[in-house]
Amino acid sequence: MNQTVSAVLVTYNRLEMLKEAIQALQNQIVPVSHIIVVDNASENDTKEYLESLGDQIEYVRLEENLGGAGGFNKGVRYFMEHTDDEFVWLMDDDTMVHPDTLQNLLTFANEKKDFGFLASDVRWTDGHRAKMNQPAPMNRLHVIPEDQVEPVQLQNATFVSLLVKREIVAQIGLPITDFFIWGDDIEYTERAGRVAPGYFVPSAKVTHKMGTNVGSSLLNDGPNRTPRYYYSYRNKGYYVRKRDWYRKNRARLRTLAEYWQIKLSKTDRKAEKLAVMKKGMKAGKTFNPVIEFANKKESK
Repeated sequence: MNQTVSAVLVTYNRLEMLKEAIQALQNQIVPVSHIIVVDNASENDTKEYLESLGDQIEYVRLEENLGGAGGFNKGVRYFMEHTDDEFVWLMDDDTMVHPDTLQNLLTFANEKKDFGFLASDVRWTDGHRAKMNQPAPMNRLHVIPEDQVEPVQLQNATFVSLLVKREIVAQIGLPITDFFIWGDDIEYTERAGRVAPGYFVPSAKVTHKMGTNVGSSLLNDGPNRTPRYYYSYRNKGYYVRKRDWYRKNRARLRTLAEYWQIKLSKTDRKAEKLAVMKKGMKAGKTFNPVIEFANKKESK
């Protein structure tokens, strides 16, 4: 089995973190074939550093910030159109892979073969699970313990060390640029999961170097992040429509519960938060972005 891998790393103005992430990719026990760095129009210091790496990386610089979603769209497109690698490995610039992460993902890939995606066990800097990247098993009443050893089938996963086969990308297309931020990974892995099952691989650990280990919460988040939740609720409106009847209505009830939790709370800026949520939910009813597909790789 051809186990060549392109790593796609999306970055925006976090140079020191980016340097560490690239170094971690270069230190894999099983080497990656290509390191594709998608730069979302960062400042010149990032540009100059990435250009200085020469042929150590494939540098894809965007003219404007397309958000994480647009960055992953461009990165997966580059993988499909400019490499022959069998797998694409997706991550942000604050994802620190361990030396054996890729080795363990590929070991499972070689055993299982039929899968839509493989997701790592994402830990925070203290070694506990990163709350932003909790694995989502098929039975959402079940919580995957931190000492899990055996792989588990998932409903979806995040773009924090996610492995996808070329043939799956060819069937389902690219991540949706119009998502901008939030939910692009959930939508994409659920799209892949409709072709073949996705799995959590607990031996393939990575460290997610977020500033704090918290999940996303419109109720508790600060004023600078509140406007971003528009994308969360708009995008959710789209991908929830693709689910089966039970999961679709369960998600809608959860969103309704979030609305009333905020409405009945004593949170600061309550009116602003409810307005952002309602605006996103309304937009999500008609949000219907186009799914793009990569062109065939050009012959040299």
